Amino acid sequence: MLILGIESATQKAGVAIGGHEGVLALFESARGRRHVETLAPAIRFVCRQARIELREISVVAVDIGPGLFTGLRVGVATAKALAQALRVPMIGISSLDLLAFQVRFTPRVVVAVIDARRGELFYAFYRQVPGGVQRVSDLLVGSPGDLSSELLAMGEEYLLVGDGALRYREEFEEVQGVELVDQWMAHPSSAPLVQLAHARALREDWVNSWELEPLYLRKPDAEINWQTRHGGAA
Repeated sequence: MLILGIESATQKAGVAIGGHEGVLALFESARGRRHVETLAPAIRFVCRQARIELREISVVAVDIGPGLFTGLRVGVATAKALAQALRVPMIGISSLDLLAFQVRFTPRVVVAVIDARRGELFYAFYRQVPGGVQRVSDLLVGSPGDLSSELLAMGEEYLLVGDGALRYREEFEEVQGVELVDQWMAHPSSAPLVQLAHARALREDWVNSWELEPLYLRKPDAEINWQTRHGGAA
């Protein structure tokens, strides 16, 4: 069973192919938000590197967010179009789950944190379980101050991962027991996307393309700006 994974929820865009042998080919780029121009050539590239034809793909997996609205929309639309064309099911995985999975070996409470812009963060809490991590909170939206207050109230040892944690590093480092993951793991990756999706595909835990929806958690910035200019109309 071969999985094609598409990741575009943040500034980093990535595509990977993998299966029971692990990740067979991987492409990732963090040069701005050029996801529209990047994804189609990246898909062709990983197919060549893995020496497979696109028609051999069994499942299309995609990061469903939360994240930056435009990149997230492009990735989900691309993944849906491919799944429909190939007539294969889909698996959607949260960007925060992907971040947390990358640091699954820590005994600390993992906090995955994505920069949501406008002074806000997308974040969630995780604890280590055999073989990975388990989310122990909802997917949340809040200010850096909101998250700092939660960390202080819980009073545990934390590992913060994600570009949102790094952007507000100074504030979080003032909280006792906090450690931050380096820049190279600041964005979700298509490699763990394929790994997690393959495990779910073996259980046939998937959906049809028309059933999959992105997790925005917040209105797009363009809509927020329009409402602000027009007196906050709903």
